[in-house]
Amino acid sequence: MNNTIKSFFLAAVTILTFSANAQTSKKVDATKSSIHWIGKKVTGQHDGTVNIKDGILMFKEDKLAGGKFTVDMTSISTKDLEGEWAGKLDGHLKSDDFFSTEKHPNANLEFKKIADKGNGVYTIFADLTIKGITNPINFDMTVNENSATSKLIIDRTKYDIKYKSGSFFENLGDKTIYDDFELDVNLVF
Repeated sequence: MNNTIKSFFLAAVTILTFSANAQTSKKVDATKSSIHWIGKKVTGQHDGTVNIKDGILMFKEDKLAGGKFTVDMTSISTKDLEGEWAGKLDGHLKSDDFFSTEKHPNANLEFKKIADKGNGVYTIFADLTIKGITNPINFDMTVNENSATSKLIIDRTKYDIKYKSGSFFENLGDKTIYDDFELDVNLVF
């Protein structure tokens, strides 16, 4: 009888310990999730979308504990222009002047550290890889029951995207394109 109680107690402690340390993975629904981009220049801005190829968020109990995403850079498209002009800008964004999507069809984001700010808000420290170049980035993410939102500001020049950058070229005047671009991310999982 004594060994039975010990075995039961040991099994219960093992299950509770495993449960406390277990992570739950939630796959991002790429068809319901979205990334909206905004690129600005001296004379205005352009905006559009790029698709998430796949992604996963990891949770420990109900707290965000990790994440990893792949973005399909070949899907980048302009939404503020139509017809021929949209096609030209899309082609230029896919070219070597910008994202080189033929050589680098995917961008990747991998969470490295997460700081819980409370109320479902987390500061994410991650590695972002664009055009095969990886740099650290940090941003806040708000997580709800089955969704998450975030806004990222990315310096394109850190990924060898220098086309018409005032940081690298002089006398561009109103042809200057700002180095930072914005991503508004909405994830559904």
